[in-house]
Amino acid sequence: MLSAKRLISTTLLGLLFGIVCWRLAASSGPLVWYLAVGIILSRTVMGFAIGISAWKIWWGLHGLLMGIVFSLPGGFSALGKGASIFWWTIILGAVYGFLVELLTTKVLKAPMAAGEA
Repeated sequence: MLSAKRLISTTLLGLLFGIVCWRLAASSGPLVWYLAVGIILSRTVMGFAIGISAWKIWWGLHGLLMGIVFSLPGGFSALGKGASIFWWTIILGAVYGFLVELLTTKVLKAPMAAGEA
């Protein structure tokens, strides 16, 4: 059964990490508004997907893999700026996904419902 606490927590944490990601991306100069919105929305959707997922694997691996999967579109679109941007996008996506799961599952005590991983 889907937990409202878990879904809201993961979505808000995704939004928070989206803002962090946007600020990191803008550290070398301002971004156009639609790129900033895309970065924030992609991390928010990642958080939402983590919240609704019923993937029966260990929570830490769940966060890592979901972070990687939801970072791939942004990573590939950033390839024009260089391969290092691609890899940083994927690596930080995995970190954000793991942190969303860690904070939701262990700190906020909103793990996946019984019968899930």
